[in-house]
Amino acid sequence: MGERLNVKALLRRHGLRPKRSWSQNFLVDVDVLTAIAAACEAGPEDAVVELGAGLGALTALLARRAGRVVAVERDRDMACVLRSEFAGDGRVEVVEANAATLDWPGLVARLGHPPRVVGNLPYHMASQILFHLLEAGAGLRSWVLMVQREMAERVASRPGSKAWGVLGALVQQRADVQRVLEVPPSAFHPKPEVHSTVLRFSPLQGLRVPVRDERLFERLVKGLFQQRRKTLRNGLKAAFGAQLDPPALDRVLDRAGLEAGVRAEQLGLVQLGALADALAEAIA
Repeated sequence: MGERLNVKALLRRHGLRPKRSWSQNFLVDVDVLTAIAAACEAGPEDAVVELGAGLGALTALLARRAGRVVAVERDRDMACVLRSEFAGDGRVEVVEANAATLDWPGLVARLGHPPRVVGNLPYHMASQILFHLLEAGAGLRSWVLMVQREMAERVASRPGSKAWGVLGALVQQRADVQRVLEVPPSAFHPKPEVHSTVLRFSPLQGLRVPVRDERLFERLVKGLFQQRRKTLRNGLKAAFGAQLDPPALDRVLDRAGLEAGVRAEQLGLVQLGALADALAEAIA
């Protein structure tokens, strides 16, 4: 085990303890922190937005690399720690806000250019924050995010695997995903009960597979994977049966060039896109 930060002393100095209800597990392994900061690839010309800055361990490393760091923290106690620890450091701005509802267009406009994003996402809010980032899309540069290992497996999954589903399809429709680092519970204080994975996301300028109706594509993906054990025809019937009679469903499958007996987990983005376009034409 490498060098570890003494966050216990910092917490005691500020009269604080980790809040279990907020899933607060502070990253203390210096090697892991350094690897995450390096993965951001930030330089003096860059602004970095750190989500869930906590006690500022990663913030300090980012401030040595980037021209500006916006440390976002929704816990008022942690925000006070950050303001105290970085008082007088013009490179660091502390913003008390919820990462899941952050005003990305407003923040980008204030910064003047697309920032890089980094964060250790709380497990219970990770999906919500990730989809909020996807909505901001090309308005941001790369994102380096630490999430629960099981979630990372779903995000980076491939068609045909057990992990392939809503999360992988909707994320990969809008971004490239790369695994950076596996992080064990021992890298945190207190130790969580799960392993973590650091992922790097590169948002695309548009959709990976262009579709006629993006919202219908999302509805299709969610509907099919909620019925992942069903055949494609039965999954479509469950999700769209109120809008399409059985002959119309068969025509949709025919237009998309898909067999009725396959299952959703076998479909890649190109096939899902073709199916969404066939649906859009049928229910227009």
